[in-house]
Amino acid sequence: MAKIIIDGQEIECRDNVPVLQAAVDAGWDVPHYCYHPGLSIAASCRLCLMEMKMPHPQTKEMGWAPKLIPSCQTPVRDGMEVRFATDKVQQNQKNCMEFFLLNHPLDCPVCDQAGECHLQDYSYKFGQPESRMVDQKLKNPKKDIGPSTLLYSDRCVMCTRCVRFTDEVSGTHELGLVNRGSRLEIDVFPGLPLDNPMQGNVVDICPVGCLLDKDFLFQRRVWELSSATSICPGCATGCAIRIDHADDKVYRLKPRYNPGVNDWWMCDEGRFGFKYIEDAKRVTSPIVRRGLDATSPEWADIPEIVEFRFEQHVRQHGGEKLGAVLSPFMSCEEAWLLIEFLREAAPECTLAMGPVPMEGDDQSFPVGSSGDDIKFTILKEKCPNRRGIEMLLEAAGGNQCSFDEFVEKAGKAEFTAAWIVGGYPKEWVTKDFAKAAGKIELLVVQDLMQNALMTSSAFVFPACAWAEREGSFVNTAGQIQPFDWATNPPEGARRDGQYLYEIAGYAGLYSGERVRELMAEKIPAFKEVHQPPVRPVHAH
Repeated sequence: MAKIIIDGQEIECRDNVPVLQAAVDAGWDVPHYCYHPGLSIAASCRLCLMEMKMPHPQTKEMGWAPKLIPSCQTPVRDGMEVRFATDKVQQNQKNCMEFFLLNHPLDCPVCDQAGECHLQDYSYKFGQPESRMVDQKLKNPKKDIGPSTLLYSDRCVMCTRCVRFTDEVSGTHELGLVNRGSRLEIDVFPGLPLDNPMQGNVVDICPVGCLLDKDFLFQRRVWELSSATSICPGCATGCAIRIDHADDKVYRLKPRYNPGVNDWWMCDEGRFGFKYIEDAKRVTSPIVRRGLDATSPEWADIPEIVEFRFEQHVRQHGGEKLGAVLSPFMSCEEAWLLIEFLREAAPECTLAMGPVPMEGDDQSFPVGSSGDDIKFTILKEKCPNRRGIEMLLEAAGGNQCSFDEFVEKAGKAEFTAAWIVGGYPKEWVTKDFAKAAGKIELLVVQDLMQNALMTSSAFVFPACAWAEREGSFVNTAGQIQPFDWATNPPEGARRDGQYLYEIAGYAGLYSGERVRELMAEKIPAFKEVHQPPVRPVHAH
């Protein structure tokens, strides 16, 4: 690793990164707009200029260069010395900020970016308190550039991040620069709206309030939001995301830096696909049936009732008559607890994984790329934990079958008791499955939405959405990725992990980390989980 000196302090940094990246990684707050580590280098905003020691062209003696040098465009090399904390550098920052603010409207109180705007932050820290602008400001139009995005041109600082994203990452080329000089604007090409499967990322990387998400527009001030780290359940890629929420409601999802998985990006399908959490068909309370009588007991009584009914049933019919369907939308911890309970109640029980939803084909970006050129992939496998359930089933051993075989056996009345877990955001129960499950005497249905299985079930347990749970998913690359809960389940419901924890015979509060420790004693792979690195404070 290279060692460089910044403002008299020696730091160790990654090889071949720009000086700007090395400084930000080391904790320096170097202002920048156009630089983004996932995009090509434009060096157009000029905010990150630095002083650097260079050899004199004649004497070869090392001295400070007379001109400032863009730190985003200068790769580190061992022994180099640069500085940002000088009058010359700071005056350049003030001059640049003055130019950025010349035509910028003072509309922070109504701007969605207020509170996380780098123009706002930089104007306080690196700008000057008053403007010398006396002429009338140029007013550029507000533009509806696509079904999900608005462009407020008067707020733009021409960093061109969005243009480079559509050129280099999505490969769809909808955005470009039009006009010149003070009339320069970002715009879409005629007849080509911003409507690609990854377009929401341009809002994430915009450092000011120029590009806005219609879905979040005027919904909530950002300082009122709390954040939780999570994993996107939209497909098997396992993108690291951040859930921004308030008052037990999810307002938006943002990608977290996760190298080798999703890097800095996420797709629109995952970004906007959380609305089912608010669906009116959500199951919100447990139901226990005996004959024609249906009750909704206290959660504290559920473990004892379940244990008694299953023990009674196994004594009467035998353990080989018990089956279970584990959903690829369950967390690893929840699935493990359920397996522990079922195999304790009946070691001969049959385990199966629920259907794995597939939609279309894998989509690679940039569009048309292949091999090492691919920067992001949206997988056709639309569930987050198929690989995790497979790992648990492999470790559990014993009697197992495919989902289709389970349906066939249930239709032949080979199962007299079964625990079926859903949690799918879309309708997944077919008529054949519902008909076959209707022949099961002791049926437990654990699901997110009301469905046809529940009409003949002995137990109905509400399943929580992923934003309401904690645990881990295993993505298609085999990485075990933990996630935290953000919001509480609907009133009357309880987190799956908690009631499964108690049903499995454990006391106290459920913790995903604690259950993983128990799992690791039997499945060593769960000793190590994949945690994305924490991005530097001043990176954006």
